[in-house]
Amino acid sequence: MNIAVAQSGGPTCAINASLAGVVKEALQNEQIDIVYGSTNGIEGILNNQIVNLNEIFKTEKDFEILKQTPATVLGSCRHKLPHLEDSPETFEQITEKFKELNIGAFFYIGGNDSMDTVNKLSKYFKITGTDIKVMGIPKTIDNDLQVTDHSPGFGSAAKFVATTMREIVRDSSVYDLKSVTIVEIMGRHAGWLAASSAVLHALGEEAPHLVYLPESDFSIIRFLTDITKKLEETDTVIVAVSEGVRIKGADYMSEKKDNFGHAYLSGIGKYLEDIVSKETGCKVRSIELNVLQRSASHINSLTDIDEAEAIGAEAVKTALSGETGKMMCFKRISNNPYTLEFCTADAILVANSEKPFPREWINDDCNNIKNEALSYFLPLIKGETRTVTEFGIPKHFKINIKSKKEVIL
Repeated sequence: MNIAVAQSGGPTCAINASLAGVVKEALQNEQIDIVYGSTNGIEGILNNQIVNLNEIFKTEKDFEILKQTPATVLGSCRHKLPHLEDSPETFEQITEKFKELNIGAFFYIGGNDSMDTVNKLSKYFKITGTDIKVMGIPKTIDNDLQVTDHSPGFGSAAKFVATTMREIVRDSSVYDLKSVTIVEIMGRHAGWLAASSAVLHALGEEAPHLVYLPESDFSIIRFLTDITKKLEETDTVIVAVSEGVRIKGADYMSEKKDNFGHAYLSGIGKYLEDIVSKETGCKVRSIELNVLQRSASHINSLTDIDEAEAIGAEAVKTALSGETGKMMCFKRISNNPYTLEFCTADAILVANSEKPFPREWINDDCNNIKNEALSYFLPLIKGETRTVTEFGIPKHFKINIKSKKEVIL
């Protein structure tokens, strides 16, 4: 049989490592002939844009470069499959294409919204008696997927955030004057990534001095009180704030939404910068880390990349063993030594839901992270990848998905 794989949702530094895991494992398995890649997620199946990955990945070096390449080499989408009763023809079209290509298993690398696709497809195949296995492979820098201990992509993003935060600390402490630096970090509803900046506390840094997450109530008055108090203790105050922090009546939030109903968020940092500047009169700047949090592969976590590849390979083994409609998961066994094992969960348990940062890891003042959380974060950011470069710049793997030679028309 043949298999198909696709990538969906927001990019990460590890999503291509999971793709590498799927392809390498499949090519080594005698039950699998061709590995097809669907471009731009499930849309590639619907639009008949599918590439033969056997012809693209030919050497071990190809896979090494793929694993260090950020974003989605196959492209991505935020396409929400309709409910079966609303559009049965959509599912019939997907089934037709899979049968035409002799697809026996489909692997979808994505987040909570992507698991909605895994759930819907697997249910349809079960109802129609179609023997095609569907497996979800997790990814997200937000680390908000239910069931799994953590998500591939989060470790590298957390490492970038903590490293950048430490560099900001050094830069901000150059001058002998009072200053506040507000760092806006991704996280729509879950504050895992902003919270991860607190790993600097384990390295002897006082910064970030304040951390604000969507999981706790946010008050402008209390925020300004926190800032004023910290300025009395130190000349340089570094603040980590999740983009998803809500301020009643604030006009910085976008009204635009994606296909899954998620608002496009940004601007909390600049909004708070203006308020602090007016109230304190000291030097204030805001820094929005933006897409670098998910694309700064030059500082990948080796643990993250290795785990992302391994869970992709494990998904292939699991599908061939007969499982379907599942998402692969990590189950942590211990922090020290750091050990884990693979497991699966029904995709419906992950689809369209989010895992918040634990309230018990937020301090009583709701403005920082407790030390208990650090033992969770630290193992995920460890290790450095060996980067292949050209003229000193990290090399990236690219697929021309618009090429007629590679796309089935």
